[in-house]
Amino acid sequence: MIIDNACISEWADAPEDWVARRTGIYERRYAPAGVATSDLAHEAVTDLLSRTPGIERDIGLVIVATATPDQPQPATAVALQSLLGLEAAASFDINAVCSGFVHGLTIASALLSSSSAFGTYALVVGSDMFSSVMDRTDRRTVSLFGDGAGAALLGPVPEGYGIGASRMVAHGSLRSLVEVPAGGTRKPLTPEARAAGEHLFKMDGRPVAEYALRALPEVIGATLADDGLSIEDIDRFIFHQANVRLLENITSQLKLDPDRVPMTAPQYGNTGAASIPITMRDAQLRRPFRRGERILLAAVGGGMTAAATVLTWF
Repeated sequence: MIIDNACISEWADAPEDWVARRTGIYERRYAPAGVATSDLAHEAVTDLLSRTPGIERDIGLVIVATATPDQPQPATAVALQSLLGLEAAASFDINAVCSGFVHGLTIASALLSSSSAFGTYALVVGSDMFSSVMDRTDRRTVSLFGDGAGAALLGPVPEGYGIGASRMVAHGSLRSLVEVPAGGTRKPLTPEARAAGEHLFKMDGRPVAEYALRALPEVIGATLADDGLSIEDIDRFIFHQANVRLLENITSQLKLDPDRVPMTAPQYGNTGAASIPITMRDAQLRRPFRRGERILLAAVGGGMTAAATVLTWF
């Protein structure tokens, strides 16, 4: 379902031009009723594997990055594993909110490098359904978020290609900036909590933006330094699609050519952990990655968390 700014205006009493001016987002996608996070993930993985037939038997690891799981337990990754028929493949979730996919790539790469027990290939999926936790009367959040999923397959490549330096950081003292307050052991989902809207997503937008503008350059700089690279050595930058205005600020702050910074936020909004793989796929379709091309992935998320990795395309 396409959610345009006219719909946001009706829900949240926000003028359409205010939404467009503030966010740069014009559309989002919401999954239909009855669809779960694992269903979106399954669709993304099925599309991915259709381009690599027969590889399923060599997949030994499934990681799902999500902040909107099918249910509190078990992991959404085991539901996906079952849907895919990958019996016995190690499967677990990561919740680093919007930076989860980059965390997942880093962890999958490390596990594949450490032991043959995880098979030859790993699936890393970002899948989120923020529509399930949206307060549709809160213009500050409902104007930003949509649903989506994207997937990547990691496997053996020649020396000098694939995942390079990676950094992951967290600043837990800022955890209240992005949260769903109720539904866990700290604050159970009582009728009172539900009546107060504490089962819905909350975000303190200004300090979150300030964190992103501080943490992203820091984690990007550290990651590049680890690989002995500079900004000029990177061909394309795939950032978490928080919103267009934040992406424009980061692009300007890092003095990047906008042509090197693909965006999908205008048509899909902020899809959480799915935004980086969705944007990678879109960039690949528009202008295919070349062998040897260096791509930097970077994201911030609730927690607060930040992560970056450099990959060299094979």
